[in-house]
Amino acid sequence: MDMLSALATLDEDHPRNRRVTVSGRVLDTLRDAIIQLRFSPGNPLSEADVARQLGVSRQPVREAFIKLAEAGLLEIRPQRGTFVRKISRREVANARFIREAIEVAIARKAAAEATGDRLSDLDALIEGQRRAAGDGDHAGFLRLDEAFHQGLADAAGCEDAWRVLEGLKAQMDRVRYLSLPDATPLHVLIEQHAAILDGVRARDPDRAEAAMKRHLSEILFSLPRLAEAHPAFFLD
Repeated sequence: MDMLSALATLDEDHPRNRRVTVSGRVLDTLRDAIIQLRFSPGNPLSEADVARQLGVSRQPVREAFIKLAEAGLLEIRPQRGTFVRKISRREVANARFIREAIEVAIARKAAAEATGDRLSDLDALIEGQRRAAGDGDHAGFLRLDEAFHQGLADAAGCEDAWRVLEGLKAQMDRVRYLSLPDATPLHVLIEQHAAILDGVRARDPDRAEAAMKRHLSEILFSLPRLAEAHPAFFLD
């Protein structure tokens, strides 16, 4: 797939509300292309080519490249160019550790505070994942996965905590996308989400916490297999 095709497809099929600024839209589009592995780890990216293909000036692309480098998704090499950064197993493990600490606290708080309406919304997201899995829609499945975790944070009144997580999980998101459907069966992830929600609905913080820990540990089992199967994508 050439770059123009990859970027255009993302703008057409991604349901998330796009930012209103040109810089924000460029950043969202490039970030999605990298996370969904439309741009493979190690591939070069040209600022001029991206600007031309998106129909924007080079300034918003340059700003997006800097932010994506700060997020660990791009590597800017002076005099050599900009490259999609390979996935660091160490950084994935560290991000998972931090994410677990935050999301366990969210699950416990949701078990104490989530309302019936919020629980119904989370039920609907799990049902949506079942449909996406049945249709083989992996991109849609992961969007709903993210919506479930964000919805749980909202139900716990922890919207700011979710914004922190969004900045941490870029490397994890690439591994999650790479892991579907072979390394991590979709029905396993759905069952884990249902178990988290069962703990929250039962007003049982310990049960919700245990289910969240099991869910977020899944990546530790799939990561070594993925690194072995795709060695060119990984740094370490």
